[in-house]
Parts: sequence; structure tokens; C-alpha cells
Amino acid sequence: MGRSRSGLTTKLHALVDADGRPVSLRLTGGNVHDACEAEALIEAAPDGATLRGDKGYDSTAIREAATARNIWANIPNRSNHNQRFAFSPWLYRYRNLVERFFNPIKQFRGVTTQYDKDAANYLAAIKLICVRLWCNAL
Repeated sequence: MGRSRSGLTTKLHALVDADGRPVSLRLTGGNVHDACEAEALIEAAPDGATLRGDKGYDSTAIREAATARNIWANIPNRSNHNQRFAFSPWLYRYRNLVERFFNPIKQFRGVTTQYDKDAANYLAAIKLICVRLWCNAL
């Protein structure tokens, strides 16, 4: 759990498949930048996949880690990034699969309000919800 002005906060980083089902989950404090967990999520992605991220993931290190695993990073360029990379807006619109993964998780009150103050218990509750999502999909 990270500490911010509003108290204890947590960020959930997720890697989902083409159907919006979770493949890998990482939990960090709310004060940690999103890009810090990107390389760990890239390691869980299959070779030849397409990585879709928002502008917060536009960094040279993330693109190099994705290229090393033969993954194409379809991330929009930040306005202050001098080097331009290939970007497909048509593929980027499927990034909402990640957002659609987070919506069912928010339906569980215990997870939304973060009753568990221990990070391991909180992540375990999220993984139980993910098992339910996988069972419903199959």
C-alpha cells in the first residue's frame, strides 16, 4: 500500500488477453508510476503479441523490452517525445479490453473500498474474482 495525500492507495496493473481475461496481475502502491511494472507484465506476455498501452507507457525502456520479446508496442507518442514510433489508432481502440476487465472487479464492494489493508490479502481477493471471470468466460 502506498501513501499519498488521500491516505493509503493501491494500483493494480493488469495484462489481459484478446478477450479481456486477466493473464498477469501486479499490485503496487498508489505513488508508484505505471511504467515501473510494465517490464514485469511484458515478461508474462506471449511472444509475438501486441502491447497496447496509453501515453504513460511511452518510454524507450518499455519499447526495448517489448522488442526484445518480439512484441509490438502500439503506444501513442507523447507530445514531448522527439522520436516518433509506428502507431495504429485502429488497434489502439481495443485497449478498452483492459478497462472492461476492471469494471467487473469494481462491482465487488470489498475490493473497491479496499477493506484488506494487507497487500497480499487484497491481491488474493482480486485473483479470486479473476478466477470467477475465467470460469464465466469458459
